[in-house]
Amino acid sequence: MLYIDQPTQTGFSYDIPVPAYTDPYSSLIVPLEGNLCPDAAQSFGCGTYSYPNESLTSSTTPQGAPNFWATLQGFMGAFPQYSREEFFFTTESYGGHYGPIYNEYIEQQNSKYIPGAKKISLAGVLIGNGWYDPLIQYQAYYNFTVNPGTTYDFQFFNESIQELMYSNLYAPGGCVDMIKDCYARGIDEICGAADNFCYQEVENIYDIYAGRDEYDSRELMPDPFPPEFYVDYLNQENILQAIGAFINYTESSDTVGNAFVTTGDDGRILTTVSDMKLLLDQGVSVTMYTGDADYNCNWFGGQVVSHEVGAPNFENAGYVNVTTSDGIVHGQVKQAGKFSFLRIYESGHEVPFYQPVIALEMLERVIAGRDIATGKVPVTSSYITHGTAESTYHEGNATMQLEVVPTDATYNTTTGEPNPPYKRSAKEHFKREMIQGKHARARAREKVRRSVGAMAKHRHGSSALKHQHRRHH
Repeated sequence: MLYIDQPTQTGFSYDIPVPAYTDPYSSLIVPLEGNLCPDAAQSFGCGTYSYPNESLTSSTTPQGAPNFWATLQGFMGAFPQYSREEFFFTTESYGGHYGPIYNEYIEQQNSKYIPGAKKISLAGVLIGNGWYDPLIQYQAYYNFTVNPGTTYDFQFFNESIQELMYSNLYAPGGCVDMIKDCYARGIDEICGAADNFCYQEVENIYDIYAGRDEYDSRELMPDPFPPEFYVDYLNQENILQAIGAFINYTESSDTVGNAFVTTGDDGRILTTVSDMKLLLDQGVSVTMYTGDADYNCNWFGGQVVSHEVGAPNFENAGYVNVTTSDGIVHGQVKQAGKFSFLRIYESGHEVPFYQPVIALEMLERVIAGRDIATGKVPVTSSYITHGTAESTYHEGNATMQLEVVPTDATYNTTTGEPNPPYKRSAKEHFKREMIQGKHARARAREKVRRSVGAMAKHRHGSSALKHQHRRHH
């Protein structure tokens, strides 16, 4: 398994290593004078980090593609035994940009037969809860929260806030018009302004008025899931030495995020959708999968994008249940040939954490070239799932949490909730309220309240490209 941290300055990647610490309040990397860690910063994680300079990293998705290709060339040159087999690339979130564009760049480089370059035998691309087309996906925030609304049967806002979101989307000069202007003119300042407006006045309405986690709408903020203790684990001295890291690990990079903001990359469609079609035409499988509790890159938007790809026969395919080894239906898939779209039940943004069984078996089936629904049928160009046109299953609100979950809680992937005693589902909440009303009417009722990356899989291993959450690269 090969993990590739990119763009430069994310994860373990670096340009110029410098002594520094991470400011917990601003998330900025602060260089030190010499190697001395100030007393006030002793608890902030003094160490070695990448020099935070925006000019030393990518500022657009297309700009990062050559660096990614060059990194793979270097790896395969150093380890030629790994350059002979098929290569699978998996990614999530902003990987909706990275995945299609990076891999089509790889295919283009292969076609040039560059002297001395290794052919990267790309076989498949998997993208989880991807950010592909802002014009579609900003509108999908309204679809997820209002109309038709979440399959968790939950009302996030009152009617006036619903109307506010709609107006901010569709009023003349609003979010939709601004994104269309970005698409038409492609000017950095126009795209940056459009993306900022849509984030602040559409997406962020959810954060302000719902108070729930964008990456798992079932949880209130702050949400402890998925836990992030792995960051401390990776920064232990013995781990850093064992993996040969030159700098401390960081989960995200404000420097990279700011660089992308300057070009409005987040507000651009670029060639994300058309590149998925090109990959299919070149014989590469493309799998789009989405956890259906995620608001940020939600399945409503992903589903619309899947139909925009134009994959052969996909419009004639239907949704069928995915059968897994545990005998539980964790989701549904619509598949035609090598193209598929999955809706994963009871899952937030990072599907492998919430639904590990279907995540692993989906990956294994794609690698084996078998259907995702059962894992038993070899996939040919004529393969198609026969089922319903829409995925209509509703989970209901039983796993919607109405109190903030403590930071030391653990998540139960079987029940789709925090483990007791921390869980308090909607059903339990209302039952509790009824009991209080019956036995303690005189008492006031207590108030209740909420990048990574890309993994390229080799037949003898896999690799993953780490980035940050969509908004922060």
